Amino acid sequence: MKVVILDGYSVVQDDLSWDALRDLPDVDVVAFDRTRPEETVTRCEGVEAVLTNKVLMTADVIAALPKLRYIGVLATGYNVVDCEAARERGIVVTNIPAYSTASVAQLVFAHLLNITNSVAHYAEANHQKCDSAMQIIGGKASRWTTSADFLWMDTPLTELAGKTFCVYGLGNIGKAVARIALAFGMRVTAVTRREAKALPEGVEKVTWERALAEADVLSLHCPLTPDTHHMINAESLGCMKRTAILINTGRGPLVDEEAVATALTKGRLGAYCADVVATEPPRADNPLLAAPRCYLTPHIGWATHEARRRLINIAVANIQAFAEGRPQNVV
Repeated sequence: MKVVILDGYSVVQDDLSWDALRDLPDVDVVAFDRTRPEETVTRCEGVEAVLTNKVLMTADVIAALPKLRYIGVLATGYNVVDCEAARERGIVVTNIPAYSTASVAQLVFAHLLNITNSVAHYAEANHQKCDSAMQIIGGKASRWTTSADFLWMDTPLTELAGKTFCVYGLGNIGKAVARIALAFGMRVTAVTRREAKALPEGVEKVTWERALAEADVLSLHCPLTPDTHHMINAESLGCMKRTAILINTGRGPLVDEEAVATALTKGRLGAYCADVVATEPPRADNPLLAAPRCYLTPHIGWATHEARRRLINIAVANIQAFAEGRPQNVV
């Protein structure tokens, strides 16, 4: 079976490889770091299996590949594949579930603690570049070394214990985030379709309206659907506390980026943290790039070494299961 990987670099980068896939019996692997849309059909001609992370497998692409039998998405979300077109052709589509749960949950709190404790700000303010003789280069001294007191601070610091942390969506990542918030001593609420009695211990089910009104921190962990598209907009932002921290590690279009940027600029939102934007990489005119108290990381929540290694292992297992006639993680 010939397998083509369309955009493998983001997964393996410089510290992992596709060797485990190449070691499978009767599997011939061709791996590309990146594939432009106009290259997709040519690179997939004659192959039975395709692995893709962000390269679109549209209905037109699928129709142009009569030998294609399998599409493996190298992510949990599978909106890059026209699943209806694949189903009509009898093509199996799989994804990689739950590989990055711990890593994404960790990033949520990296963002949150960076705001409440100004970690990056203080680390930068107290770093000075010196030569070998410890002479300051460039005239920039650590702010701490010139302080009149044993400490130096110029921002408010916030304790998380007792604050209300609301999770929108209690899937694997949402539940992991809720557990960490509880460990910080926070009151944890959730907007979810689950019955209240089925929620993890310590998590209180609330309505969307209560979540907006009560949350000191609101963290989004739901799929992108027509119902959740721009769920955060001017109206919903107007219902939130002006000091609230909004965190989005789900999908960029869950929020109306223009509305969030406006709320930040006008002081109607405490902070916005995101690992995703609507168009990735972002366009230079994305309003979030210049908004105050906006903290963006470049879609790295899933990308720890451990999570990417786990992703590769599951992708290999998915291919092996398909080859043996027992496909798994089918979407």
